[in-house]
Amino acid sequence: MNLKFLFSTLIVFVGAFTFGVAQNASYLGTPAPKGAKVYLDGTAKSLHKNWEYWEGPRFSAEMPIKWEEVTDPVDGKPAISSNDPSGAGGKYGAADIVTKDEFRDFEAHVEFLVNNEGGNSGVYLQNRYEIQILDGDYGLHGMAAVINEHLPSEKVYNGVGKWNAYDIQFRAARFENGKLTEKARVTVTFNGVKIHDNVEIQQVWGGPNSGIDGGNDGGKGITDTPGGLKLQAEGHEVLYRNIWIKPLK
Repeated sequence: MNLKFLFSTLIVFVGAFTFGVAQNASYLGTPAPKGAKVYLDGTAKSLHKNWEYWEGPRFSAEMPIKWEEVTDPVDGKPAISSNDPSGAGGKYGAADIVTKDEFRDFEAHVEFLVNNEGGNSGVYLQNRYEIQILDGDYGLHGMAAVINEHLPSEKVYNGVGKWNAYDIQFRAARFENGKLTEKARVTVTFNGVKIHDNVEIQQVWGGPNSGIDGGNDGGKGITDTPGGLKLQAEGHEVLYRNIWIKPLK
């Protein structure tokens, strides 16, 4: 057999095998658009530069942030794990991290990987409203739900050990003369599929340990206070990378 042909055939085979092992999808690795800022690229450097612990009533961690940089099991690149020791046992609010920057209206891209069955975390918009991350649960408290309010229209979660992406468009609550006139709204695209289309969010759930206004009139007392994007620690190994946010006018 011609050695050149054999070598070419081997390259094609290896390339096909590599493509089959690696996870490739158009919604992963989405670059930050003009006007957006990358808040987490998977490295500890980006974590400590752009994030801080949310010091709510249950806060029990200590600086520096204990969310570790780990090796992404899919492609070997860096990622940040939510498995902070202070959040062990499901103690949300004990070691959650939030962007140092605060927002009203924004769009965001968040990539996450649940590394073990039952893995639990969450993405909080304006440090108030949770888009759930919970492996194995598809109810109102489950994966991709606007927690306790809206079920995703489709089940498009890739499963344990694979990367997923939320693309979020958030419109903050509106106020006139200090009075709430319009509730917050969100559109979420999950792994390239729109699962929430401009849905209204009624309140903050989970009490004072959950985020801003959580302890205000049972979570219904929303105030005109901006907030950061928050990630939840509950003692599970949920990995994050490629998080960017673009404020909207």
